[in-house]
Amino acid sequence: MTPEGKVKKIVSTYLRQVPGLWYTMPVPSGYGESTLDYIGCFNGQFFAIETKKPGGKPTPRQLQTIAAIERNGGKCFVIDGDLTELKNW
Repeated sequence: MTPEGKVKKIVSTYLRQVPGLWYTMPVPSGYGESTLDYIGCFNGQFFAIETKKPGGKPTPRQLQTIAAIERNGGKCFVIDGDLTELKNW
C-alpha cells in the first residue's frame, strides 16, 4: 500500500464510524471537473477531503478546487495522517 493509500485507509475508517455522515470517493476518469479524494455531507454541511502522504501538499489544481469549494461555503481538509482538524469539526 502506498503512503497516501495508508492515509486514505485511516480517513475511510474514521468516516465510516460517524453516524449520519455521507461521503463518496469519486473515481477519476479523465472526463468532467477535477475533484478531491472525498466529498460528503454532514449535518447539512458540504465537505471535501484531499489526502496526501505525510508531509505532502496539494497540487495547484487541487488548491483551485479547495478555494472554489470554500468560496461557496463548503469545508475542505488536507489530511496527511492527522485527523485532529476533521474530528474537531
